[in-house]
Amino acid sequence: MTVELGHYALILALALAFVQMTVPLWGSLARDPALMRVGRMAAWASFGFVTFSYAALTMAYVNSDFSVLNVVMNSHSAKPLIYKISGVWSNHEGSMMLWVLILVLFAALVAWRGGGMPERLLASVLSVQGAIAFAFILFVVVTSNPFERVFPIPVEGQGLNPVLQDPGLAIHPPLLYLGYVGFSIAYSFAVGALIHGRIDAVFARFVRPWTLLAWLFLTLGISMGSYWAYYELGWGGWWFWDPVENASLMPWLMGTALVHCTVVMEKRDALKVWTILLAILTFSLSLLGAFIVRSGVLTSVHSFASDPTRGVFILGILTFFVGGGLALFAWRAPMLRQGGLFAAVSREGALIVNNLFLAATCAAVLIGTLYPLALEAISGAAISVGAPFFNATAVPLVVMLLAFLPIGQTLAWKRGNLLGAAQRMMVALGISILVSLVMLSMVHGGPVAAPLGVGLGAWLILGSVSEIMSRSWRRGATLRIFVARAFGLPRAAWGAALAHAGIGVTVIGIAATGWGVENLGVLKPGERIEIGAYSLVLDKSFVRNGQGFREDVARFSVMENGGFAGAVETGKRVHAGRYMPTTEAGILTLGLGQVYASVNDFHADGSVSLKAYWKPLVLLIWLGSLLMAAGGGLALIDRRSRIGIVVRSKAAALLAGRPA
Repeated sequence: MTVELGHYALILALALAFVQMTVPLWGSLARDPALMRVGRMAAWASFGFVTFSYAALTMAYVNSDFSVLNVVMNSHSAKPLIYKISGVWSNHEGSMMLWVLILVLFAALVAWRGGGMPERLLASVLSVQGAIAFAFILFVVVTSNPFERVFPIPVEGQGLNPVLQDPGLAIHPPLLYLGYVGFSIAYSFAVGALIHGRIDAVFARFVRPWTLLAWLFLTLGISMGSYWAYYELGWGGWWFWDPVENASLMPWLMGTALVHCTVVMEKRDALKVWTILLAILTFSLSLLGAFIVRSGVLTSVHSFASDPTRGVFILGILTFFVGGGLALFAWRAPMLRQGGLFAAVSREGALIVNNLFLAATCAAVLIGTLYPLALEAISGAAISVGAPFFNATAVPLVVMLLAFLPIGQTLAWKRGNLLGAAQRMMVALGISILVSLVMLSMVHGGPVAAPLGVGLGAWLILGSVSEIMSRSWRRGATLRIFVARAFGLPRAAWGAALAHAGIGVTVIGIAATGWGVENLGVLKPGERIEIGAYSLVLDKSFVRNGQGFREDVARFSVMENGGFAGAVETGKRVHAGRYMPTTEAGILTLGLGQVYASVNDFHADGSVSLKAYWKPLVLLIWLGSLLMAAGGGLALIDRRSRIGIVVRSKAAALLAGRPA
């Protein structure tokens, strides 16, 4: 009965989404406050019904209700509770339910937090958000019903895909979807503002927190997905340029540009047209990612290959919202009033350069991702575009952007001094070059780009430190005043510095992979394999039974300079209901580096085929991304960013050079 109620609640949410789509828009055009208020009530009610529907599906998984086809195909009674819950979004139907849940959640939050927003803008935003929700709920109801019953009822389910039975799956998809779907709010704001032809700093003040929130979640989602693939798939890499990985990277790149543009628009009332276009394109790329994953055009460990009907339906959603948004932009953009003027050499000009590099990088990734799919669809020829293409096109653009970033962030608003900015950064540049030279002299072998990459990372970190120092230090000021000024800086300034420093930390981690060591071997108990300064000695192999799985395990002692540094276990695991073996990598963290072991096969004579790596500073890749997200979070809780008012304090007075 609960399953039927969940299905019925989803249909009621579809009807409410239609009301949310039509009535408030009608009210905003007719300037009818009563009709405009319907948007809020519909958003809250729709969220309530979708939440109930999602909870009903989750309960079917938790209770192992094998009368539901979706549960049969993706669950097993022996699974731990965490994998029963995460199994809900491990498949196409359940993941679309999660997508819809987050979509209506954001609409409800906008309705809740939109008290200070112009009423017509709020009504238009909720209307556009309702249209997106209506399209996706209709997609679930018509093509992807997660509540479909099966008869006769099987005794047991088929289980969850073994590679998805990992705690990372309980974290990665929700974070990623919060980012993907979060950008729908920026899209709704852009389209709502275009409908009424009013785009100003008020618009930027309201859209910026939602954009920043979506960017924060997408950053965490991509980072968690990268680390999950690194330790779960057993291949030892952190990024594969898989089309589905690229599908998440593209909206992140455009979302990064959008976050910076909203700053310019809020502070200088400039770049209005470009900001609106970026908002449309960012969510359009999120929709493109949904199409790539769910249309069945590719097969990937990340994707949900499905029937053509679903692909055509999502293509229709993509065409309507992308085409409609761009058509509305083409019609209304020429009528928009131009914003504030600024010199080419200024903080605004630097952010335009930032945007151009990000857009060009996104275009390179887009071409490399879609070209093989388009070629196969047109000619039937199957080709693969991999790391060499992206390393030759996207990576140089990113390097140029990062090299310019510390200079750009030191320029003044409206009119800057490029020579003065360069002079202020000379010390940071000198230290960064010195770091590269020291690394080049200390580390023998490996690519030349590795020490240059470490120097680039140091340049970004020192640039962030220099930015805070230059805004806090005044000649003749005491240490107390310096500290007060530093703490008096807006949280957004600290957040930007932390995020840029986080990029530098990630760059150092990526560069250090050039010094990694890899080795292959077949070992019997007592034999060893060398990886750089470490050696792995096979202690024993044995069988281990866990909850819902059986695993062949090899245990290794990690030795350094003749001493015991730790132990790693790696194995092959087979889960109940699914008889496809998966590799469980063994990882030993030593400082910021890791010894990584991945077993290939167990032999009858007791020997083990092993691939082993030493990965120096590899943890910096993900620690840097956490710093980026922390920087975004710090900027998000800035009081001025939240409510758009100036906050006076003693520290702020000292910062401005006035008596407190």
